[in-house]
Amino acid sequence: MRQRRIGSFSVSAVGLGGMPMSIPGRKDRATSIATIHAALDAGVTLIDTADAYTAPSDGQGHNEELIAEALASYGGDSSSVLVATKGGLIYADPGPWTRGGTPGYLTDAAKQSAARLGVDAIGLYQFHRPDPDVPYAESIGALKNLVQEGVIVHAGISNADTDQIREAHSILGDDLVSVQNQFSPAHTDSRAELDLCAELGLAFLPWSPLGGIHRASDLAEDHSAFGDVAAELEVSPQQVALAWELSLADVVVPIPGASRPPSIIDSAKAADLKLSNEQLANLGC
Repeated sequence: MRQRRIGSFSVSAVGLGGMPMSIPGRKDRATSIATIHAALDAGVTLIDTADAYTAPSDGQGHNEELIAEALASYGGDSSSVLVATKGGLIYADPGPWTRGGTPGYLTDAAKQSAARLGVDAIGLYQFHRPDPDVPYAESIGALKNLVQEGVIVHAGISNADTDQIREAHSILGDDLVSVQNQFSPAHTDSRAELDLCAELGLAFLPWSPLGGIHRASDLAEDHSAFGDVAAELEVSPQQVALAWELSLADVVVPIPGASRPPSIIDSAKAADLKLSNEQLANLGC
């Protein structure tokens, strides 16, 4: 499988987003663990999670604990897997989720995430969403301290605009390795952030790269060009969408969510799907 870089880590060009396996409406635990194992069997070496991926009765950290269990029970070698998690949101039902961007909160949250994941240091820890009640520099400063203390290896940010990316980069320097924003055929508002990441050499991790949990299956219906290219190549429109995103810059690593083995097996194939210039032009590239 094609590889890409996130800081010091080499990871699969397509990752696995763990959110659907933990939020309300999720599949049973055995199916979720089988999904993670299927991803590993397919060559996926990046798993994205967050302490806020959970349901009302579980408290913070359900998805982190699920991933830790799946990795521990996997029969193969998982030593090259990078688990990226996030902090700064507190699950609320029905919402909105509470934001926690104070240095104290982020420091405690990161240490709790490390304990749930069963690691001495989190490979990639990302600030989930800016807190309007806390200066952004203070939140990012907490990530810098976490790196210096050895709680995390690399830092990232999520749901950030270009000004916030530049501010985080000025504070963290080489310790900042990723930006995770929403991006898909249906949501291209973060193209400027993607281009800035390419300029700065930061990994850009599109969340909901297929349009979201409730729209991914309708991708060809919503965006006919992707369906046309998929029919031509005899692959799924979802594979085409992920391959299109990978074509935009060498720093892009989409993280499609999955809750069943067939979904992530199909998505993983996009890492090696090459689109022609003509096909990319038909997709609006």
